[in-house]
Amino acid sequence: MRFLRLIFIAALAIILIAVALANRDIVTLSAFPANFGQYLGGRWSVDLPLFLVIFLAFALGMLAGLVWEWLRESHIRREARTHAFRAAQLENEVGHLRDRHAAPKDEVLAILDRPKSAPPAVPLASPEPAPGTTLPATR
Repeated sequence: MRFLRLIFIAALAIILIAVALANRDIVTLSAFPANFGQYLGGRWSVDLPLFLVIFLAFALGMLAGLVWEWLRESHIRREARTHAFRAAQLENEVGHLRDRHAAPKDEVLAILDRPKSAPPAVPLASPEPAPGTTLPATR
């Protein structure tokens, strides 16, 4: 892909250089038609090489198209921001609901859901009797 991009840029550069060399004549670029600028005062024209006029027209056309599309798609960007904000709110709400409803309300479920590596909450039976209990006599 990088090689194709390099070939495209090289071909574009060769074409632009060829256009520039073929259109080196000086032309007068006027801002207003037929000496209308003299009524506004000053000189409203400039002498430039023709290839520069072509390149400037191309660049200004690209800039105008960019601004036009940016303005045309503004409602799409606004709607996307609104949907992204709403999705973030819903994800936040789902996270809070998971946290609130994650704890089991039943003690049996709490024991079953406890991780296996955690020590038991109640100590296991010991070989000695609990105080205050009577056991049958050993034989």
